[in-house]
Amino acid sequence: MSTNNVIIVGGGLSGLTLAYLLQKKNISTTLLEASNRLGGRIETVQAPLGTPLEMGATWFADQHFYLMTLVRELGLQPFPQYAEGIALFQTKSFEPPQQFYVPESEQPSYRLAGGTQMVIDTLAEKLAGTDIRLEAKVTAIQAAANGIEAVLADGSALQAGRAVVCIPPQLAATSIQFSPTLPDSILQLLPAVQTWMAGSVKFAIEYATPFWRNKGFSGMLYSHAGIIMEMYDHCSKEEDRYGFTGFLNGGAAQYSQEVRREYALRQLGDLLREEALHPSAYHDKLWTGAFIADDNPVILRPHQNNGHPLLQQAYMNGALHFATTETATAHPGYMDGAVEAAMRVAACI
Repeated sequence: MSTNNVIIVGGGLSGLTLAYLLQKKNISTTLLEASNRLGGRIETVQAPLGTPLEMGATWFADQHFYLMTLVRELGLQPFPQYAEGIALFQTKSFEPPQQFYVPESEQPSYRLAGGTQMVIDTLAEKLAGTDIRLEAKVTAIQAAANGIEAVLADGSALQAGRAVVCIPPQLAATSIQFSPTLPDSILQLLPAVQTWMAGSVKFAIEYATPFWRNKGFSGMLYSHAGIIMEMYDHCSKEEDRYGFTGFLNGGAAQYSQEVRREYALRQLGDLLREEALHPSAYHDKLWTGAFIADDNPVILRPHQNNGHPLLQQAYMNGALHFATTETATAHPGYMDGAVEAAMRVAACI
């Protein structure tokens, strides 16, 4: 079987990393991304004052060896998450928040200078000669005479020696028809693999000044009382752009973005006073929809079936692989897992 060309389904971190690694081996790839952008669960938006605001994956740590290796190879700049100062813990809406002083961490988490999107954009630049197609939804993968064929929603079809599915397994189970049918074991497993970030509501806010730092606050907030569930300082590496990022509680998804903004700012105003009520930008994102899960996703336990051995096997006589972060054995669900999964599959092609 020729492996001179590989179809990659999904243009997130795992798909782009795989294309990059295969390019090093002089194996050509065609990368098919169903949405209108690259990045998958990585998405950085530029706020009006220039702050890179993370709507998706943000943090990583020293133990994330695979991601750290890739980041260094691409020449990107990690920097420690700011955490020193007073952290707030809000247990009840009608009681003052508890305050704790948090010292500078000796084992910090990291962010990327310029935003996590930098790793996506840099990989895309390295793949300038690769056939990357946006709004190219794969609806079927089937065995072909010389390997495998991917059928797109517009009815067109592409053939290659192999195909690698780099979208969440649960999404693959509901959106791609496999022919011949995959073994029952993997068909039963795919819908039961938890999709990391599915259902999360991420928010980010930009301000003109770091007023909380000036008052000794770290920017960290944990709440059982307000719409903001957890929050962190989101200033730039250069410390000349300012903001917060974090997660809203699960119930926030039922509100409009306008209402979510109103509730979030009201909560911050109560905790951090007047300056918090006047951001230069508010963004949030519900991680649901056609590019992360189907219309009725199965709610599973965190990391359920992530890294399962069946996800690391090849199917269709070795022509079909799965390589998204949920398939990784090291830190599945995280950016590190996405890179590890890509490295695993690249090594066997």
